[in-house]
Amino acid sequence: MSSSNLETRSLLDELSSWEKGGFFDIGHPLLNRIAESFVKAAGIGAIQAVSRKAYFVSLESASGDAGVHPEVGGAKKQGRLSGLRGETNRNSVEALVKSTGKESLQWGIAAGMYSGLTYGLKEARGVHDWKNSALAGAITGAALALTSEDHSHEQVVQGAITGAAISTAANLLTGIF
Repeated sequence: MSSSNLETRSLLDELSSWEKGGFFDIGHPLLNRIAESFVKAAGIGAIQAVSRKAYFVSLESASGDAGVHPEVGGAKKQGRLSGLRGETNRNSVEALVKSTGKESLQWGIAAGMYSGLTYGLKEARGVHDWKNSALAGAITGAALALTSEDHSHEQVVQGAITGAAISTAANLLTGIF
């Protein structure tokens, strides 16, 4: 590409090229795929975390209750949102940034790991099928379960089974929809 073409490209051109080839050229297709998946999913995770915070703040202000809402649950789930209040103070902003960052990182790692595993398995086996998706989903699900603060053996196994089931179903349904 010439430099004049680079200077005249619009943001829309850049975003559309992301779908075609991506923003990253790290030197290997596996690394490019992992980096792109990480960035895309981390952005989604950040949006989800901020949206959840906005939802609970609006619930608090509508009900006038600063306590734990039934949707948040009891003591186990209270830790995820502890420190987040409808007030506009420094602690609340710090808690939002911390929870958003953690969730973004988890989403990004999960997407990068899954994408890298499916690519690696495809290259190693020479075929992309539901078996690759199942194994990549199981490993990613188990790894995500290990990121929880109080993980148990049962949670890790459940995460592996859930990850395998979801990724296999997505792989099998891709041709249908």
